[in-house]
Amino acid sequence: MELKILDIKGNYTNKKIEFNDKIFLKKSYHHSTYLEVKRYLLAQRQGTHKSKERGEISGSTRKLHRQKGTGGSRKGNIKNPIFRGGGRTFGPKPRKYLTKLNKRTKNMVRKFILEQKLVHHKIMIIEDFQLNAPKTKFILNLLKSLKLINKKSLMIIGKTNKNLYLSSRNLKNFKLLSANELDCFSLINFPYIILSENSINKIYKFLSII
Repeated sequence: MELKILDIKGNYTNKKIEFNDKIFLKKSYHHSTYLEVKRYLLAQRQGTHKSKERGEISGSTRKLHRQKGTGGSRKGNIKNPIFRGGGRTFGPKPRKYLTKLNKRTKNMVRKFILEQKLVHHKIMIIEDFQLNAPKTKFILNLLKSLKLINKKSLMIIGKTNKNLYLSSRNLKNFKLLSANELDCFSLINFPYIILSENSINKIYKFLSII
């Protein structure tokens, strides 16, 4: 598979990148993809939810009325869970939602998603450019030239670029990641992928994982 490199105006250049079809996976990894996305979303949860049980509620421990002879049910103190303002039975407690997934499986899922993007022509490659100061208008013009102005797109660069990050952080349907920060959820969540020329070596390394 061969992809031509575009310039910042969306025009084809003389440079091109070739992906060897032999490294592509021969089977699908839909279930593994589901497990990886689930693991990622669970890891985003803080797990700091907490409700008070009857032992943590402030209030008197006096018995409300005598045990027998009233014609009503038996009652303890005012902190009983059956009363309004009482403690909660089996309420949430702080916990971690982290689940484990093998590193090999995560790598295979990332490779599978990248291959699907390549097969369905959802990946574009642009040549390297320099941005000396933060400028959101530059990113908007770049997306307009690539015909992605109103579409969700993810840009992957070779290494962290502060000016590029500051230029793009206010855009609603655009996200910038370095190749080392790339995660499977972002690859799925954004239909279109923009690769910078300096990130190709890292992407090709991901695709070469067996």
